[in-house]
Amino acid sequence: MSAHQRRKYDSEFKRNAVLLTEDPDRTVREVADSLGISADLLYQWRKRYRQQGDLAFPGNGKVALTPEQQRIQELEKRLKDAEME
Repeated sequence: MSAHQRRKYDSEFKRNAVLLTEDPDRTVREVADSLGISADLLYQWRKRYRQQGDLAFPGNGKVALTPEQQRIQELEKRLKDAEME
């Protein structure tokens, strides 16, 4: 028996797949079949994209940060470095 290998999709693929589902002439199932993915997976991506927008698919296990969160993280790093000096 062979082990099932989990496929990985990049953020651009996910975003484009979700955008394809916005076409009123195509169903989610049709889009999923044409891309070779399950409709359930595509529904999950759609839900995440609707909740988080462009921050939904950061990739490689990274957490997507808003510009404000990035700035805070940068300032905290600078403070830590200054305290160590």
